[in-house]
Amino acid sequence: MNVMAAEWIVRLLGVYSGVGLVFAAVYLAIGIGRVDPAARGVSLRFRLLITPGCVALWPYLAARWVRAMRKEVAP
Repeated sequence: MNVMAAEWIVRLLGVYSGVGLVFAAVYLAIGIGRVDPAARGVSLRFRLLITPGCVALWPYLAARWVRAMRKEVAP
């Protein structure tokens, strides 16, 4: 039973990381400047540097991006 649980944990971490990698690519290309105006026009080197953090923290960053988009739409 423990082996099956470990396999599921590894699979879930793989899915989480995969979703995070896709999210990070989109976020670093489009969303980072909307969430943080100071990050507009940052270099590719900086974007590559923060990619692991974006992959790991993608749910938090996604929530911030949604909040930033709501502020843009609000009158």
